Amino acid sequence: MHEPELHDLSDDADYAASIQQGSASISQNESRRQSTSNEPEGAEIVYTKDNVTIHPTQYASERISGRLKLIKQGNALFMTWIPYKGQTSNARLSEKDKNLYTIRAVPFTDIRSIRRHTPTLGWQYIIVVMSSGLAFPPLYFYNGGVREFLVTIKQHVSLVRSAEDANVFLVNDFQSPLQRTLSSLELPRAVPVANVSSIAADHSPSSADIERSESDKSSASFHQNSRQRQKNHDPARDLSIQVLEKFSLVTRFARETTSQLFRESHLIDGFNPNEGKKHGQSSASYNHSQSAIDYPKVHDEVSVPSDPVEFDKISLVWGKPRQSPLGQQEWATFLDAEGRVMDSKALIKRIFYGGLEHNLRKEVWTFLLGYHAYDSTYAERDYLMSVKKTEYDTIKKQWQSISPEQAKRFTKFRERKGLIDKDVVRTDRSLLFYDGDDNPNVYLLRDILLTYSFYNFDLGYCQGMSDLLSPILYVMRDESKSFWCFVSLMERLGPNFNRDQSGMHSQLFALSKLVELLDLPLHDYFKQNDCLNYFFCFRWILIQFKREFEYDKTLLLWEVLWTHYLSEHLHLYVCVAILKRYRNKIMGEQMDFDTLLKFINELSGQIDLDATLREAEALCICAGENGEASIPPGTPPSLPLEDASVYPQLDDDVL
Repeated sequence: MHEPELHDLSDDADYAASIQQGSASISQNESRRQSTSNEPEGAEIVYTKDNVTIHPTQYASERISGRLKLIKQGNALFMTWIPYKGQTSNARLSEKDKNLYTIRAVPFTDIRSIRRHTPTLGWQYIIVVMSSGLAFPPLYFYNGGVREFLVTIKQHVSLVRSAEDANVFLVNDFQSPLQRTLSSLELPRAVPVANVSSIAADHSPSSADIERSESDKSSASFHQNSRQRQKNHDPARDLSIQVLEKFSLVTRFARETTSQLFRESHLIDGFNPNEGKKHGQSSASYNHSQSAIDYPKVHDEVSVPSDPVEFDKISLVWGKPRQSPLGQQEWATFLDAEGRVMDSKALIKRIFYGGLEHNLRKEVWTFLLGYHAYDSTYAERDYLMSVKKTEYDTIKKQWQSISPEQAKRFTKFRERKGLIDKDVVRTDRSLLFYDGDDNPNVYLLRDILLTYSFYNFDLGYCQGMSDLLSPILYVMRDESKSFWCFVSLMERLGPNFNRDQSGMHSQLFALSKLVELLDLPLHDYFKQNDCLNYFFCFRWILIQFKREFEYDKTLLLWEVLWTHYLSEHLHLYVCVAILKRYRNKIMGEQMDFDTLLKFINELSGQIDLDATLREAEALCICAGENGEASIPPGTPPSLPLEDASVYPQLDDDVL
């Protein structure tokens, strides 16, 4: 019996069904493809589709519709998407905002893959991933046309199905000798890549083919667990915050095995990322005279371009000194007799510059996270907590009442409960609060996460959420209050865990624009070394630097970020500040993606938080309106609008 070629579109039902439709559609476009005044001379439009839409935010009112085209010029194929002018119903999105998303003549030689999503309900959409690892926002086809789009591409460039994911189509995969080598080695879950430095195009960090593994597990055990998880779980949902290190393991093994494919003459041996490092453990210490990492030696004549914004001076000009934490006595001066915060702006500014004494966090965090309103009274807050406690108990009983027989027929519940059970027992266990066997606080952590997976069933549970909840429970010491504060936090950070990666991609894209604005030489260096995907910053953004600082420093950083005093995206300026602090080392030692990834991970515990916050503040002020314009509207952690129509999750289950 003839089996279809593994990578060919001919085994795709959509493709087969589209042969006739595609031909008809293409012939209908014949008159349009001949010539047009808007296209360069000699260009031929081979595909046009109207009402292809981008959702910059979770809100339906802010979607941007436009026209998608495939243009053939000579032997090259280009893709464009141009938004319609003046057709947005939301005043927040200006023409300038819409232009941020315009796709102008992207050659398919620069495209790595196209991922197709076909939800049971809603519209099909695609995600176009570049060779650099960056991806354009999802393109939604309101009127169909994905099949014809793929058919047309296949007629002009090499388009093959990925062996790892039937919904991923690789562009010009014949240019990837590495993948053929990996396939011949039969590496478990080998990642298809265009080049070794642009890992994580299709399997970028939030696709969790890879489960978090403790640092003492071997690489072989990791691959075996990944294959087993693929059978039992939706791999796109199982987000792993350590996937970057795993990608680097794959690239390192591939490079050592097939070194003749690459231009490097010096390989870095002994890569062993410090995963699962507990707070308080020693980390590698970095200075210019000695490094804990065995980097390739750099000749003295390697020069590093100067910093265009004079980073060493900028914090002295614009960055204000940090203050002592806000204490109980000073906190009382912000409240009236009934408990209202009289000047919320002054309070926010005070917290931004000094943080809070620990004994105040239990009370003040509820304001910062939006659980309590600043103008609420003591009595109103007590009443709200009582009502919310009842509501929490009701939601919790939903999963507690599931019988073993019902659980056997409830796959999603079993999967999520299994993930949560695995994660909570390895979350912050070095803290006394979570330490020891049968620790009741670990059970509380599990119960809150399970309850949240029922409260927000569309998003459910993804790895990394336990890291965000743990400090909240540690501070609140109350199950119901911790849950609702976590709900408020996830209103801001939930898009980090979107299945289509839109939240993380938008933040990484914004980060690349900020680095380009504030340090063009560093941006150019990343571009030359295939690091523009900024995946080495993925962990920083996903869990808000929780692995980078000691626990008490993390609490301080979070409350500063939650103020949104200078910008709701201050965390991106923190990323820029750290990168600029180590720019000379990164460029001077000519770090490639793998080396940079290892260096960034081993900065954990070595970063001066006070200095970093001061520098991030200075960079934010220096960037000004240009910095704000570099960040697309709706980039997390944007606060949701009360009157907006919210898509809880931009994935196959919703749209």
